[in-house]
Amino acid sequence: MALDYFAPGVYVEEVDRGSRPIEGISLSIAGFIGFTEDVRGDAELFKPIMITNFEQYLEYFGKPNSDGFTEYTKDDQTYYPYLPFAVQGWFINGGGRCWVTSIGTKLPGAEPPPAEEIATKLLTAGGKPSLSANIKLSEEADEAPALPPGNSARMLVVIEESTPKAPEDDSEPPIDDGQYFKLKVILGEQVLEEYDNLSMNPEAETAVADYVVTAVEESEYLTFADISVSGQALSRRPGNGAYEIAPPPYISPVDNATRDIAGSRNEKKGMQGMFEVDEVAMIAFPDLMLLYQTGILDLDQVHGVMEMMVSMCENSFPGPPYRMAVLDPPPVKPGKGNDPVAPENQKPQDVDAWLTSFNRRSMFGALYYPWIKVANPANAGRPIVIPPCGHMMGVWCRTDQSRGIFKAPANETPRGVLGLAYETNMREQELLNPKGINCIRNFASYNRGYLIWGARTLVDPTDIQWRYISVRRLMSYIEKSIEIGTQWVVFEPNDRDLWARVTRTVNNFLEGLWRAGALQGGSPGESFYVKCDGELNTNETMMMGRLYVEVGVCPVRPAEFVIFRISQWAPGG
Repeated sequence: MALDYFAPGVYVEEVDRGSRPIEGISLSIAGFIGFTEDVRGDAELFKPIMITNFEQYLEYFGKPNSDGFTEYTKDDQTYYPYLPFAVQGWFINGGGRCWVTSIGTKLPGAEPPPAEEIATKLLTAGGKPSLSANIKLSEEADEAPALPPGNSARMLVVIEESTPKAPEDDSEPPIDDGQYFKLKVILGEQVLEEYDNLSMNPEAETAVADYVVTAVEESEYLTFADISVSGQALSRRPGNGAYEIAPPPYISPVDNATRDIAGSRNEKKGMQGMFEVDEVAMIAFPDLMLLYQTGILDLDQVHGVMEMMVSMCENSFPGPPYRMAVLDPPPVKPGKGNDPVAPENQKPQDVDAWLTSFNRRSMFGALYYPWIKVANPANAGRPIVIPPCGHMMGVWCRTDQSRGIFKAPANETPRGVLGLAYETNMREQELLNPKGINCIRNFASYNRGYLIWGARTLVDPTDIQWRYISVRRLMSYIEKSIEIGTQWVVFEPNDRDLWARVTRTVNNFLEGLWRAGALQGGSPGESFYVKCDGELNTNETMMMGRLYVEVGVCPVRPAEFVIFRISQWAPGG
């Protein structure tokens, strides 16, 4: 209101006395960590980047003209990083945007690839090999850009039209038969080097042109090799265009693997960096299983990483925790050593024994069994067994969009699944379900296909109020939405008018959830209550600058067990 009125007249003032609506936040955004085929474009190693579709994933983490799926070899065994399968499964199953952090393009401790393997090949106009280019990591180049292994900055080699050298006297200029070209080395907007009047003819007269390999020998940034086949200089000339030069891959020492995974919160790298992305509400690390299967991490180290994931989900100070970690069961048979086994050989009793040995319970974790079979583009579409986390989180997102966050993400078909590593039956699930191990099952006998047949968190089985994923996520949705939607209250006068406005704001939000079917009860009064009055807010609390609001809700819970009681009935009896 105006403080002073000095002249007679009519004064119109706009006064905000109403409540402000609370807009529900999205908890349907995933974060993935793992190994990628490449790191290029705007993506940086160890730093999360937002992805909106699988094509964009390929732009950042696939090599040019690649499908993004690659293979690693260790101890004569072939392995495939699980991250691209998980991200693809996320999108196939209805996932929206997600964030991806690459922790490398090679396994820790791997042998550096030979130069010819990572070289960029410059091709002729007919698609045949012409030149190969590699980054030169020279310590003596004072002006060389910072290009340590793993840096995502990409230099470009640009080939353009050129001519033979002009004669120094008045003699007739050489005939330009099209074999001559110009080569530029570019980083960002800066042209680092430029070479003109080049030819693929190693016997070119220096008065006419320079043989390209000889001319660029003194380059501070790149090394070139002539890989062309026999033929005239014109037919071996590299085609015009820009060629991306990949730096050598970052290869972490084995002892540094867990440190690279953890990363740094301040530098926003690794797993800690992913938790700095506020909108990420579900976290998965599918390649943790790859590190275990290759022997880079032992089972105790795997447990340590899982513990870190769950603990970081439990702690999101200063706001309420709202993230969930979706874990994959390591393929191990406890009691028979801690070495990995084939996922097909892990029986229900094995995963039950493993969870007992892991001995970590949390309402902010979820676990799915068994691993799933999907098509492997890197192996002609043949099935590969992968951890299920990416596909499961995609179903979470799909259920959020089609039904609501209050609907349990179960009795749903996981898309892209060709089979299961192990087909669990009902009796075996009776062992797993009470422990919080959610089964994916084959219901072919009912003509229903593969279904997610569990919706529990990894909470202590005796803590039944946080038993279900949908209840945990609904409460997180309510808490986080109220936290963000009531920021306007801070520093407002703490009086009864404010109490009433806050009450209306939260009431309206919760009534909308009740109408959507997220809360139990035949009326709003049976489903929730909001209390903000003088009983909670005394003179003492107001003197300390505090406003207390008490909210109680009755979340809807899934009908996990549907029981029909049927008996014979005699009319009139």
